Amino acid sequence: MEIIEVVPGLRMLRFPIGQAYVWQDGDALTVVDTGTTGHAAQIAALGRIERIVLTHCHDDHIGSAAELRELTGAPVHAHPAEAPVIRGDAPPPPFDIPPEERELFDRITPGVPLAPRSPVDREVDEGDVLDFGGGARVLSIPGHTPGSIALHLPEHGILFTGDTVATWDGATIPGVFNSDRPRLLDSVRRLLDLAPDVLCVGHGEPLLTGNRPT
Repeated sequence: MEIIEVVPGLRMLRFPIGQAYVWQDGDALTVVDTGTTGHAAQIAALGRIERIVLTHCHDDHIGSAAELRELTGAPVHAHPAEAPVIRGDAPPPPFDIPPEERELFDRITPGVPLAPRSPVDREVDEGDVLDFGGGARVLSIPGHTPGSIALHLPEHGILFTGDTVATWDGATIPGVFNSDRPRLLDSVRRLLDLAPDVLCVGHGEPLLTGNRPT
């Protein structure tokens, strides 16, 4: 696991597959996504984890959630549409892969290990505000999966997008491997209209777009 400071108080955790983020308020940490399975002990060693927020149900985001919850006692948060999948009560939503994504999908997805199922302690949806970062607003952004969420920290100009937005070569692009691409594109437009200063994506480098001091 590689730890990268994005801005003060915000770190990205880079794994061989995927990434996660850690926000710090005093000595309390909020973990946004957990990467693939096998990283829980490393994440837990970072400090006192107060909550775990999962942006969606894919295995490269929920993989270490169950073990991290067990190690730390931190509650797991997810959207009501994703919670049954994360708990193991429902199958994941099917992908709708266009021809231009097929080769990449077939090359990458076999290498993503199956995630252990995890309890979800709190279901969160549009309009909820979580108690970190000065008030983290939950946004419902369907498309990548039906229950994908973003987290917006207006006080800090920070936006966690999950896999709805990615970056490539210093620019934003719509996420790939979606369940409903037209809905995803609507969600991408909604997120980018927020004009965050720091864009924390599920794949690609975080993007610092504004002029806030870092």
